[in-house]
Amino acid sequence: MNPRPRSPSFSRSLLVWFKKNARDLPWRRTKDPYKIWISEVMLQQTTVNAVIPYYERWVKEFPSVQAVARAPIQRILKSWQGLGYYSRARNLHRAAKTICGEFGGRIPADAEALRTLPGFGPYTVGAVLSIAFNQRQPIIDANVRRVMMRQFALHGHADTSQDKKILEFLDRVMPHANLNLFNQALMELGALVCRNREPLCIVCPVRGSCQAYAKGLQEVIPEVKKKVLQDVSVVIALIEKNGKYFIQKRPPRGLFADLWEFPGGKIEPGESPQGALARELREELSVEMEEGRPLFRVKQFYTQFRADLHVWQCLLRSSPKTDSTHKWVRPSEFSRYPMPSGSARIVDRLLKTN
Repeated sequence: MNPRPRSPSFSRSLLVWFKKNARDLPWRRTKDPYKIWISEVMLQQTTVNAVIPYYERWVKEFPSVQAVARAPIQRILKSWQGLGYYSRARNLHRAAKTICGEFGGRIPADAEALRTLPGFGPYTVGAVLSIAFNQRQPIIDANVRRVMMRQFALHGHADTSQDKKILEFLDRVMPHANLNLFNQALMELGALVCRNREPLCIVCPVRGSCQAYAKGLQEVIPEVKKKVLQDVSVVIALIEKNGKYFIQKRPPRGLFADLWEFPGGKIEPGESPQGALARELREELSVEMEEGRPLFRVKQFYTQFRADLHVWQCLLRSSPKTDSTHKWVRPSEFSRYPMPSGSARIVDRLLKTN
């Protein structure tokens, strides 16, 4: 019969290891459910080292749920700029308003109530309830999924198709005390020891119950999923007038919703950058380009595609119309407008040359 990790030995070994090896992270120095919530949302699809400065700036600017609820969405998105997956920030804003409006400004310690809030999926609900309120709630992130798949030698990709089995296993090994530490310890083990590549099995506190280790399969479980990025060529228009640049706001739904960017668009097959630029300006702004010249190019990687941004300086035959979503701004004002990563890098180049 295959070995099975038992709750006392597995959890005890894991917690002893965690107390000795846990990283000193800013959100681990608090029991404030609000700050734990913020950190857990930021950590989704983002590395710990990348999150730390964002988290510290965020809690300084928005020290409470009430501060988030009161802030305009553009300020929220600007503070989030660079973390990506901007729907997370919009859900934070919406959830904060609901918490203040329906729960008296206090994050509820109830799973059913939390599930009604925007952005509170199974992971976030479990993380907040276990870490902030010490409830017996399992959580599954990429690190936990990898650890448990190796513990039980589960073959296949590390995706949600594995979670039903993993939840059954977690229910078996979770202790009835120190629940806030157990989930953090399991995630920490995956981040520091049971790594995606080159796992450090020799120092793993639970390798004795790991079936993948016993079978020599720890390097091939879970199965690596090949990621294919789509290549996209985009042309960007820098339109300047009297020391100001023209920017526009994206629609409230879809890719980069509510963020600001320079005009432009995708270069279609067979088009030149100049031809695509003239077409985009005509379609987007109803203006004709008089002349344009290439300035520089920016390569930007996104989740599902790799963008080659051709940045052009443009002279128009007439000025585009302005309204609440189309504005002329000075370089010193760019910091007020949240932008996608590619646009933000273009701004950095502009500020350096100015």
